[in-house]
Amino acid sequence: MTKTSSAAEQPIRSSGVSDETILIVGSGGGATAAGAVLDGAPYRVLREADAVQALEALGTAPVQLVVAEWDMPGLDGMGLCHAVRADPKLAAPQFILVTDRHAGVQHVVQALEAGVESLAVPFEPAELLARVKAGMREVALRADQTRLQALVSNIPGAIYRCSHDADYTMEVISDHIERIAGYPPSDFIQSACRSFASIIHPEDRAEVERAVDAAVDAGRPFVLEYRVMRADGTPRWVLERGQLVRGQDGRSWLDGVIFDITERRRAEEILRGQEAERARMAELHASRARIVNAADSARRRIQRDLHDGAQQRLVTLALRLRGARVAIQDDPATAGRQLDEALDELGHAITDLRNLARGIHPAVLSDRGLAAALHSLAARAPLPVEVEVHDGRLPAAVESAAYFVVAEVLTNVAKYAEATYASVRVVRADSHVLLEVADDGIGGARASVESGLGGLADRIEALDGRLEVISPPGEGTVVRARIPLDGDRVPSPEQDPAEATAVRPA
Repeated sequence: MTKTSSAAEQPIRSSGVSDETILIVGSGGGATAAGAVLDGAPYRVLREADAVQALEALGTAPVQLVVAEWDMPGLDGMGLCHAVRADPKLAAPQFILVTDRHAGVQHVVQALEAGVESLAVPFEPAELLARVKAGMREVALRADQTRLQALVSNIPGAIYRCSHDADYTMEVISDHIERIAGYPPSDFIQSACRSFASIIHPEDRAEVERAVDAAVDAGRPFVLEYRVMRADGTPRWVLERGQLVRGQDGRSWLDGVIFDITERRRAEEILRGQEAERARMAELHASRARIVNAADSARRRIQRDLHDGAQQRLVTLALRLRGARVAIQDDPATAGRQLDEALDELGHAITDLRNLARGIHPAVLSDRGLAAALHSLAARAPLPVEVEVHDGRLPAAVESAAYFVVAEVLTNVAKYAEATYASVRVVRADSHVLLEVADDGIGGARASVESGLGGLADRIEALDGRLEVISPPGEGTVVRARIPLDGDRVPSPEQDPAEATAVRPA
């Protein structure tokens, strides 16, 4: 059974014949001798009589290796080789040119310069088969390289091989690096114009070096996210994956790929911002609900205090006055005594109302400002309180918030802290008021939702401020508040503080 056919014919296959195809070109003794050897080899073998027919055949059938006679009429073997290589539509097979032994060294030199194999007739079959096998390996290697290059060119990242040194000196880096960094890959090869380390963002360079060294020492791959500086001076975020590779010659290098993830990072930042805003809005809604509940509780407390205190005294006062009016004609002495008792009751009612009004909004705060109000609080405290406060007037809502923070904290200090000393400090810094209340008590305070400190946090956050409680057990407590001085965003002094913060716009 023959294994040869014209390229225009359907080839005849037999068991053990591979898909690797050889085209024999020529009709002389060299082609005949080659055909005699290759017909018994495990290859698909095609034949064409001359170079022109061979060119047509190469355009229709995949061929890995061409065995052609050097001397052929018209287009000779070397001409066929040049014609194939010049046509980008043709796959470039390996060539073995069969020449006459009497052609001498000239053909050998031409073949070497053209990068093709030459074989003089007569030849040993083993020599031809060895050259064919070498040619097939070269074709397979070139195909692998082509596939690899296609994969590399389609990977959306810069593939590299570099030394594991301080500069990350590049031996190979793909063209995609220019899209990322704005510099051509030739700039980085052997650090010709710049090292790769030089374009890593200065703030990230030390961390990149530490992470790479740690991965290499542990014998594991590394995955890094960091910034590089583009040629236009703008930063780009990149994701790098790589690992140390050791060669058989004792050398080692880093192989990896670098992806541009700037858009992903931007999307993540936007998402984080949206999540933070949702969390802030949720907390704002919860805070407003707590403020409304606190205002309702305050109204109920005021109602109860009025009913149990001043209202009862005023009812008693009315009864005494009515009795005095009845007795004034018949028993002036009794009427006088009742009027005296009514005056005493009126004094108690006035005191109760004054104390109640102080709890709602102290008159000294409205009349004389925050400094005087805080000094008054300190004077009434059951422990020494040092006060350092800004003397100028502040927006009414800011003064009110600061006053009630200090009042609540000093109340907590007196009740729970077991402290011997406290300090109050209020200073104005640019567009904010900074407030701090500290004590030397037992610590352990928390600004929970249920606690008074939680209510203070709501009051401060309603003014776009922040409240911080630092209270390690056994080391005292520090309550800090930062309140912006934005007059357009604070409640008017006529409003109830709880109501004002409850309706304040976000």
